[in-house]
Amino acid sequence: MNCAISGEVPVEPVVSKKSGLLYEKRLIETHISDFGKCPVTGEPHTIDDIVAIKTGKIVKPKPLHTASIPGLLGTFQTEWDCLMLSNFSLEQQLHTARQELSHALYQHDAACRVIARLKKERDEARQLLAETDRQLPAATDRQLPAAPEVATENATLSNGKRAADGGEQGPDAKKMRLGVSGEVITELTDCNAALSQQRKKRQIPPTLASVDALEKFTQLSSHPLHKTSKPGIFSMDILHSKDVIATGGMDTTAVLFDRQSGQILSTLTGHSKKVTSIKFVGDTDLVLTASSDKTVRIWGSSEGGNYACKHTLKDHTAEVRAVTVHATNKYFVSASLDSTWCFYDMSSGLCLAQVTDDSEKVDYTAAAFHPDGLILGTGTAQSIVKIWDVKSQANVAKFGGHTGEITSVSFSENGYFLATSALDGVRLWDLRKLKNFRTFDFPNANSVEFDHSGSYLGIAASDIRVFQTASVKAEWNPVKTLPDLSGTGRATCVKFGPDAKYVAVGSMDRNLRIFGLPSNDSTEDSAQDS
Repeated sequence: MNCAISGEVPVEPVVSKKSGLLYEKRLIETHISDFGKCPVTGEPHTIDDIVAIKTGKIVKPKPLHTASIPGLLGTFQTEWDCLMLSNFSLEQQLHTARQELSHALYQHDAACRVIARLKKERDEARQLLAETDRQLPAATDRQLPAAPEVATENATLSNGKRAADGGEQGPDAKKMRLGVSGEVITELTDCNAALSQQRKKRQIPPTLASVDALEKFTQLSSHPLHKTSKPGIFSMDILHSKDVIATGGMDTTAVLFDRQSGQILSTLTGHSKKVTSIKFVGDTDLVLTASSDKTVRIWGSSEGGNYACKHTLKDHTAEVRAVTVHATNKYFVSASLDSTWCFYDMSSGLCLAQVTDDSEKVDYTAAAFHPDGLILGTGTAQSIVKIWDVKSQANVAKFGGHTGEITSVSFSENGYFLATSALDGVRLWDLRKLKNFRTFDFPNANSVEFDHSGSYLGIAASDIRVFQTASVKAEWNPVKTLPDLSGTGRATCVKFGPDAKYVAVGSMDRNLRIFGLPSNDSTEDSAQDS
């Protein structure tokens, strides 16, 4: 039955007591409240004149268009479209939620890294402050009263002029240094005497690689030690007793590499710019690094075979180009573009003297100790090589003749020869007569290195050249030319392995390359030696 007003099946049906007609409850109540009469008969009506009818649940009939197959298909298509739109909206919301979660996790990880780095720097600063507090009073009590004249003299040389009692004068004044004490000078002198005596009895080791062996050298291996994003190996050193190679790279890290196993032992991270120089400290577990970030770091082995920074030295105000270790393994020197070189105590990390030359302003780009330890050789950006007396920190000689920046200096184990490399090539100097006796024209020479016996000389430029050393008057014969396989055309450093059994080369790519005898030739040579 249908409502007398709307003509549709009522949801809440009611019937009039007077007319007996069926209505939709909400419609008839609205009409009675407005007009007070029946909408069909016009008889007066009140709300009390309608009676509700109890019925079961009324199901409205389907619209007419759903009674056909096309109508049903249209209905299904509409519902499917609604479902797809809802699903797309949910996927968009899920993608947005994932992005927000990823960003939040990244921020959390970055915050944790920053906190860890700050904690590490705080702990290092606390440790350095504690060590300085312990050692500075003791060093002052031991050195200053015992040798006041030496300390005063060295402080004068360190500053280039006598320092005032106030410690520093203006922002450009150098810090007051303790100076090289008489006790240290005695230690350096004794070391020099002992090494000089040993050198007189020095003989070429029978296990040294022969010239014939070097002529057969070829690349044995290549090891990607540094990052591809910032390729380039700038410096290298070899710990002969353990056959471990250290490299310093453009990627701000230094890597310790075990050549025998082919494994990286440790990666030293902490510098903020490229590592320009790296040195092992004798057979100890200490490593020195210098960087363009104006700092020098002393690293020591810690738990798990890793290395941790023990001291961060910030005495220089410009890029530090070189570090070199004294034969006692107790002291070292750093050379910088701030026109100074610093003499350090290894154990405490204290700068005992900071030396500059007031006669001319030069920027130091290379440095190396003489094998006996009383002479220091430095190269400069102004093409000058300077020789220093370590005890007095006085400039005792200087060599000119190069063109361009001095890139490296190396003393021969015989104590007589000095090799220097620069943009114009390599020069050999006789320290007895203080003159140049031979020149190799290799443009853009980046590194020059004598082997440990003083029998061979390696030069790194656009390729790697190995020469057999001789006397001043005799010819220095080329032994082998090794190609730069990096493809960059710039070999940056070269080092001889123990007994010159191999040559390690760094270039402007990320790979350390080892050149040596192929396994078959190596076995034959060993059989002949035996």
